[in-house]
Amino acid sequence: MTPESEANRADLGKDPDRVSRMFDQVAAGYDRTNSAMTVGNDALWRAATTRAVAPKRGERILDLGAGTASSSASFAASGAEVVAADFSPGMLAEGKRRHGHLPNLSFVQADATNLPFEDNEFDAVSMSYALRNVQDPKKALRELYRVTKPGGRLVINEFSTPPSALVRGFYRFYNSQVLPRVARVAGTNGGAYDYLNESIRDWPDQRRLAAWIREAGWSNVAYRNLSFGMVALHRATKPAKSSGS
Repeated sequence: MTPESEANRADLGKDPDRVSRMFDQVAAGYDRTNSAMTVGNDALWRAATTRAVAPKRGERILDLGAGTASSSASFAASGAEVVAADFSPGMLAEGKRRHGHLPNLSFVQADATNLPFEDNEFDAVSMSYALRNVQDPKKALRELYRVTKPGGRLVINEFSTPPSALVRGFYRFYNSQVLPRVARVAGTNGGAYDYLNESIRDWPDQRRLAAWIREAGWSNVAYRNLSFGMVALHRATKPAKSSGS
């Protein structure tokens, strides 16, 4: 690992500037590395997220922690107006390079805990593998609630805890021993993927995250496991008669 890579490696303190710089550094190879380390499952998880969001023409959708905007582009294919928001300018620049030609997709640099949007602005909001990187995830869930219209939808796709002890053991071994090596072979900062393993290991399980979502005010909270629980897809709605914040 180079001194620059080490300096830009985030830790579980999740300092926003440091996390942002780390993602800036890996932006160019991010999608390639994700595909390699998930053995192509990232495309299946993205498709599941798009089905859960169920974007429709005429809707306004926020994809927070959008990264290189792969999910945003998938949402935009429906004809919905999609905002790809991320705190990493490097990731947003890569997203614009790849998907900036889409007329119904816009890009905004944003802090998940202090979103630059009005109350009740979006029909649906989504985060994929990004809530885990926020220093105060509970505050981010409240911000997502604030900017969602009454009756609107929340979809969170995040790495999680496999219920099976056997799968959990394999998952931990893969994340700690294999994943950083795959990242380095793919030409990406392996230190960033050391952080990924640490952040996954430290992240709450499905039930606890569901509890956080309820605490933020969301209703109809549910989740389903993908890939034996290595990833979990959480869904919720904002109560239709909510006053907003």
